Amino acid sequence: MHAKDILAATLVSVIWGLAFVATKIGLESFTAPQLTALRFLIACIPVLFVPRPQVSWILLIATGLTLFAGQFLLLFLAYKAGIAAGLASVTQQMQAFFTVILAAIFLREIPTARQSTGMLVAFAGLVAIGFTTGADLPMLALGLALASAFSWAIGNILIKRIGAVEMFPLMVWLSLVSPLPALIASAYFDADFTMIEALQDASWPSIAAALYLGAIATIFAYVLWGDLLTRHSAAVVAPFALIAPCVGVIASAIAFGERFGPLRYGGMALVLAGLAVIVLPSKWLRRNDGTRNGP
Repeated sequence: MHAKDILAATLVSVIWGLAFVATKIGLESFTAPQLTALRFLIACIPVLFVPRPQVSWILLIATGLTLFAGQFLLLFLAYKAGIAAGLASVTQQMQAFFTVILAAIFLREIPTARQSTGMLVAFAGLVAIGFTTGADLPMLALGLALASAFSWAIGNILIKRIGAVEMFPLMVWLSLVSPLPALIASAYFDADFTMIEALQDASWPSIAAALYLGAIATIFAYVLWGDLLTRHSAAVVAPFALIAPCVGVIASAIAFGERFGPLRYGGMALVLAGLAVIVLPSKWLRRNDGTRNGP
């Protein structure tokens, strides 16, 4: 991978890590369904001049509902239920754990011994985090965050079913699917506080956060990430995603003063360690334990 591609992959992960902070800021003015709808209304604007990719409507809608609408609506609800931005950035990466399991069930991609070990380590971390649920982490918030990661994993499997298509048109049209279910949810749950009223009363930081989530964290980042995946193997690109939760934890600590107890930090570390075992190429791990030198 060339230096510019390394920088691009790092940039995407930093953007996604900062998105957890932007989400918390956006939810200060908008409800979870409203912020979900607004994010993808912004992201789907290019649909006016971008032709639909050669993907069936059924597959396009199913992917948009899981990869985008389901993932982010559930995540934003987890924020409302009380999960901290830093912890959310870690629990979201459980999508790798769920993706491996779903791929084994539906695509017959049986996990290797290394992947299985990584999943056990990540699951142990999740159990440790579960033991810390209480006043500052309601079980509902953790459950919603994990449901969000599971929705993301389903979207990953559907993306594999779509195959090789241009990323920009695909992401734009997937974004078009997402606002409608979010607006329906908003009409039901936010009857006393409509989207128009929210926009009128919204603070500038919340509006900026919505723009960041729609234009930067969705279209720009996903297209750049997809381009990297088309030119490099997933084993080379995927490890950079581990930067995102690290950025999320640090940025949340700076922005909101988030601090966790030792058990929760330990659980988060185990999740990241397990995911590293799953996504890092074997030669990286061998190099790190000193059994192999060189590129």
